[in-house]
Order: sequence, then C-alpha cells, then structure tokens
Amino acid sequence: MLDTGLGFSADNITYWTRRAPGYSDVNKAELRTGQRRVWSGVLDGKIRAYFAGRARADIRVLDIGTGPGFFAIILAELGYAVTAVDYTAAMLEQAAANAGALGRLIDFRQMNAEELTFADASFDVIVSRNLTWNLPHPDRAYGQWARVLRPGGLLLNFDANWYRYLYDGEAESAHLADRENVRSSGVEDDTAGTDVAAVESIARRAPLSAHDRPGWDFGVLADLGMDVSADTEIWRRVWTREEWVNNASTPMFLVEAVKKPGIGADAS
Repeated sequence: MLDTGLGFSADNITYWTRRAPGYSDVNKAELRTGQRRVWSGVLDGKIRAYFAGRARADIRVLDIGTGPGFFAIILAELGYAVTAVDYTAAMLEQAAANAGALGRLIDFRQMNAEELTFADASFDVIVSRNLTWNLPHPDRAYGQWARVLRPGGLLLNFDANWYRYLYDGEAESAHLADRENVRSSGVEDDTAGTDVAAVESIARRAPLSAHDRPGWDFGVLADLGMDVSADTEIWRRVWTREEWVNNASTPMFLVEAVKKPGIGADAS
C-alpha cells in the first residue's frame, strides 16, 4: 500500500476525492434545511460563551477537515474570521462552490490536519466534525491543534465511535441492528452511494476505530495542557431523526477543550 509520506495512504486520499461530490450533496442538504439553523446556534452559542466580550469579526476560527465547507460557511455567515483546511483538493473545490459569495470571507487552504503550517497561537477557536476517527496519527493532530490555539483558546471537536463495530462484538451487533432499523423504518440509508468496503478498509487502519471515545481524547488533551469536558448527549441537539435511526449505536459526542493560560505553544 503506497503511503504519501504524510501518514495518509494513497487509497485514503483516493476515497475522499471520489467521495467529495456525494459528501457535498449531504452538506448542501444541511444548508437548505433547518440543520443550518441548528448547527449555527450550537457553534455560535459555544463560542460566545467563551468570548462574550469580543466581536465575532475579531475571533479567528480554524475549521479543520472542512470537507465541503459546512462549518466554515455557517461560521462565516455569523461573522467570524474563518480559515478552513482540508487534505484533499476535491473537497476544497466543493467547499468553495458551496460557499458562493461567502467564499470571499473564508480563507480555504489545502493542509494536513497533522502537519499544520500556521504559526503558534494563531487561532482563538478550532472546530472539527467527523474527522479525528479517520486520522492515522490523531495524537499528533491534537498536538498541532493545541499548538496553533492561543492560550485560553477553545477546541470543539464533534465525532463518534463510527467504526468500533469492526473491533467489538457488542458494537457490531448494535450496528447490524441500526441497519435493520433503517430498512424497516423506511428512512433513507445514509450509506447509500458509499463504498462501504473502502471506508471500512480505511477505518481498520485508523487507530481510533479500536478505542472507546471520548475517553481517549480526554487523556491526550489533558496531557497537552488543556481543560477538557465532553457532551455525550450533543447528538440530541444536532441530529435529525434520520441521522439517529441510521447511527443510534454510535451517538455523536462533543469534545470541548480550553487551552490553559500560560501553557506554551510548543505542543506537537
């Protein structure tokens, strides 16, 4: 298996490049529906809770693994100063197209989440969704994220134990029950059009697939000098009924971490 030299296999990059149009369709549907308002309220509420005295335009936000740009678009729409990165050019092309006129307010860059090229202490906030499970070196990524956060900066990472069923028999049974519930309920299958075998192959090589999270995240981020908490019920606020039926066994959680004042910027 060819490696790119940055920890991402060539087939990983190929998969996400091919997945970009379909993934973009999912994001566009979110932008057209009430999900735009739901996620806007959650992100803005979390950020404003930490930076209530500052204008949104003065708060620098980094969206890591932006994909087709959903977080970047709604944060720019709210008035934040947004930079958005993704590893694949195809995803960034979709993001720029989806942003439309808002794109002029977003600094899109192609970049590895584990090898950020930004200066230390560059951002007030980092946001990410459904990315860390896929990273070959998530501990390295968290080190980079902590490095580019300013002291007092906020990390909001939304993710789930998406592929734990590949390693845990109980999780596998629950996953199979989800698939049966999708069939019996008539809800649209969110794996339709997805190369399940290919993404499972990626997940088998991703170290976080075998971990029970967010416990793993707690340990790594605490060692990086961050105050960490988790909201394991965030799915109740941000998921539609269709998302819940599809993914009941892998509820989305939020890892929320604040970089302690006085912590150096050399976490990597």
